[in-house]
Amino acid sequence: MQLTSYTDYSLRLLLYLALQPKHKLSSVKQVADIYRISYNHLTKVTHELGKLGLIETIKGRNGGIRLAKEPEEINIGEVVKQTEDNLELVECFNRETNTCILNPACRLKGVLHEALAAYLQVLEQYTVKDLVLNEDDLRALLQFKTTEQ
Repeated sequence: MQLTSYTDYSLRLLLYLALQPKHKLSSVKQVADIYRISYNHLTKVTHELGKLGLIETIKGRNGGIRLAKEPEEINIGEVVKQTEDNLELVECFNRETNTCILNPACRLKGVLHEALAAYLQVLEQYTVKDLVLNEDDLRALLQFKTTEQ
């Protein structure tokens, strides 16, 4: 299973913000530039994460973005479920669009449902805090300046 870039960017944004000093504001442009990703796409991600209550967006000249919750309160599995628009691994997961003739006797669907559940169960065991425990390495890779630490 491959996550969409939307979910990938959501997770990367949360990691970046978790590495910031508490209450420090960052800009979407700053994050997009550091990760070398689309500013417009990241703006959409930022808006959605704000609606989900995961980040706080402050408008205005001195505005910016920051985590709205503590990193240990943001569950990775929940973020994936909220940002992935389609967790249907195969056509038959959707009863409305399924045209597979094997559906009445197919056992693959059950196996894939089980695999998806296991995948999500593993992700649900982790929080953003778990993913930034190696913060010194991450800060170096993101080229944080000493004054930002």
